[in-house]
Amino acid sequence: MFDVSIIGGGLAGLSASIELAKKKYKVALIEKKEYPFHKVCGEYISLESWGYLEYLGVDLVDLKLPIIDELHFSTENGTELKTKLPLGGFGISRYTLDSMLAKEAELLGVQLFQNAIAENVSFQNETHTVSLRSGERITSKVVLGSFGKRSKLDLKLNREFVSSDKTTKNFVGVKYHIKTDLPQNVIGLHLFHNGYCGVSKVDGNEAYCMCYLTLAENLKKYNSIAEMERELFKKNKHLQQLISAEKLYDEPLTISQISFKKKTQIEDHVLMLGDAAGLITPLSGNGMSMAMNAAHLVTQFVDDFLKKKISRKEMEIGYKRGWNALFTKRLWVSRKLQTAIYNQKVANILIRILNRSEKLRYLLISLTHGKPFFKS
Repeated sequence: MFDVSIIGGGLAGLSASIELAKKKYKVALIEKKEYPFHKVCGEYISLESWGYLEYLGVDLVDLKLPIIDELHFSTENGTELKTKLPLGGFGISRYTLDSMLAKEAELLGVQLFQNAIAENVSFQNETHTVSLRSGERITSKVVLGSFGKRSKLDLKLNREFVSSDKTTKNFVGVKYHIKTDLPQNVIGLHLFHNGYCGVSKVDGNEAYCMCYLTLAENLKKYNSIAEMERELFKKNKHLQQLISAEKLYDEPLTISQISFKKKTQIEDHVLMLGDAAGLITPLSGNGMSMAMNAAHLVTQFVDDFLKKKISRKEMEIGYKRGWNALFTKRLWVSRKLQTAIYNQKVANILIRILNRSEKLRYLLISLTHGKPFFKS
């Protein structure tokens, strides 16, 4: 019997597990893979999360990470925008960060179930039971769902966004680590037909993260990812340079069926966080910070519930309201912005307008980001 079970060991799940363990709760963390591993992710973190990561036990200064303070945006016809980022961020690979957080969680007493797939979660008599494919069952007073963009558990829980996705366009994400000579303080965001690609420095070594999002229908037109890249990237000179760069692992990482439909934060008394609660478009560069911010938020309500200061209903309502207050506007703005830039004509007009107004540039960026949310 655990106090809290967390399904999914990404940033949100790991962060919540550490914070709850620091509060002396018995925590189970269920992860379907084994650390360390790479993930499809832009690997840029807004500086709003710096203090929280240090609290979790990550020595960011010692890692000598690249600090990113400039955005370079381009379209297929050569229209470009270069601007300073109001807050900025830093680059760290998920391979590095997630494995460091997993080790910290174990040191604090979190029980990690790796290579473990959660098949089902049920709630009865104020107790959750998580059933694993291995046959094991984990019981707890609270369950947090941080199982990513899409999971079989979404189907088990009859989540509305899964059934409604049949009539919406889905996206594909592709990621590499590459060698390039781009400035270490710049994050590039380069458009192509029905997609965009981000590139920025990560870790303290030679790696740059190159990650792009495109409509699934683009991939269906071509025989391979390489062929798709050759055809779609050729109109943007910055992308032409990137696809010829040396790859640091042989095959790209991919993820499919990405949906930006609105999600609910509570399902059958499971508290959702990270991408399971709501997926922000990658162009905002705020998904990783949102995951950690949500973890910090949910642990406050879980702590009060386990201390019997509030009821389960109050915990769920409070978390949902808090989550929406923090993230609803960011999600809405980022979705509208992504829709706009998928139209090349609109993207060109938008960049020309932004080039004329620093105040408007900073406003647009601030609408998709938050402020530092943790002070030690």
